[in-house]
Amino acid sequence: MAVPKRRTSRARRDRRRAHRKIEVPHLVPCPQCHELKPIHRVCLNCGTYKNREVVKVD
Repeated sequence: MAVPKRRTSRARRDRRRAHRKIEVPHLVPCPQCHELKPIHRVCLNCGTYKNREVVKVD
């Protein structure tokens, strides 16, 4: 069975794991109410998507 000859350094280990990070969700202002919302999603504040009312919001 293959066994590593040398210990993996912290720098090499961390470089390999560099892409496993938590990203901040990209938010854009809603064109109707100007609240921040995720892109390509219905606005939770006013219930619109692409300038049409999709969800009734009380």
